[in-house]
Amino acid sequence: MLLTRRAFISVVGISLGLTACQLRPPPARRDQPNATPVPPVASQVVVTHTPANHAVVTQQVAAQYSFAAFASRVRTHQDEHTLYIESDGMPDHPMMIGIRSWQQQVPIPQDYTGSNAWQLPRQPQIAETPISAKSALYRGAIAIAANGVPIFNALNNRGEDALLAGELDEWGGHCGQGDDYHYHVAPLHLQAIVGATNPIAYALDGFPIYGNTEPDGSPMQALDEFNGHYDASGNYHYHGTTTYPYINGGLRGTVVVRDDQIEPQPHIHPVRPPQQPLPGAVITDFHIVSEQSYVLTYTRDGATHTVEYTRNGDTYTFVFSDASGTRTSESYRMPPP
Repeated sequence: MLLTRRAFISVVGISLGLTACQLRPPPARRDQPNATPVPPVASQVVVTHTPANHAVVTQQVAAQYSFAAFASRVRTHQDEHTLYIESDGMPDHPMMIGIRSWQQQVPIPQDYTGSNAWQLPRQPQIAETPISAKSALYRGAIAIAANGVPIFNALNNRGEDALLAGELDEWGGHCGQGDDYHYHVAPLHLQAIVGATNPIAYALDGFPIYGNTEPDGSPMQALDEFNGHYDASGNYHYHGTTTYPYINGGLRGTVVVRDDQIEPQPHIHPVRPPQQPLPGAVITDFHIVSEQSYVLTYTRDGATHTVEYTRNGDTYTFVFSDASGTRTSESYRMPPP
C-alpha cells in the first residue's frame, strides 16, 4: 500500500512495498504436506520503508518470514531497538539420535519468554574489532535458529569441534549441562522450511544467517573467516556450511561480552545437577510420548538402556532401565524462575 513515496509493511498483513526485495513466503511444512504457508508471527508493529532504511526493513521482513514458519513454537515481538524471540528451545524434529559422546543430559523445554526471551538488535552495526569464535565465545549461544533453538559455538567448552567429537545428533544438536537442547552447527535442514531466500537463523549481533544460497537465490559466494560476506549493496550476512566453522565463525557485529558469553541472553534453569560422560554409550532413539513425557534409548556394551522422564507440575521424574530390567527412579523439583 503506497502513500506518496512511503511503503508501509504490516507484519500482520504482509503488504510489502519493497522494489528490490526478493523475499518469498515459507513453503508448507514438511511434517504437514497439505499445510498452507504460515503467515508472519502476530505483531501490531508497523515498519516504515524508505530508500534510506531499505536494508534494515528487508532484514526485519526476512526475520518475520523465517520465524513465522515455526509459529506454533516461536513468537516474536519488537520495540524500537530490539526484536524479541520467544520459544521453549525444543525443535519439531527428533533429537539426540546418533550421539556417540554423551554426558547423560536430556532435552527439557526451557522458558525463553518474557524478560528471558532472545534479543536481536533491529539495526545491527559492524564492530571495529570482530570477535572470533576460534578463541572466544565458548560459553552460551552465539545465534538463534528460525525454529527457536539456540546455536552455540562450533567448538565445545574445551575448544574441540563438537561435531567431530561425536557429541552431536543427526541434526547437529545436543543438550548442555542444564538439559537445554541447542545446535553447534548450522541447521541447514531448516532451509527447506523457511525457503532458500530467507535466513535459517540470526547471529546474536543481529545479522542474518542464510543457508547455501544468497538472499536473491543465487549460489553462495566466497566467505570470510566468519562464514560471512557483504552483498552487492554493502550489507553483511553469514552463511551456514557443512565444513568448519559451520555457522557464524564469530561476531562481525557489535555485541557485549561478559565472562566469554554474549549478553544479554536467556538464562536456563536446570532441573538436575550436571551429569557425567558415559563412555561407550550411543543414543539410538528418542521418543516424545506426550508434551510432558519422553523416552531416550541408548546402547552400551551391546546392551540396551532407556531413560524415561516425565514432568508433573513442578516435578520431573526420571526412570532408568537397564538390559536386565532393573529400574531405578529419581525425582527433581524445578527451581523457581
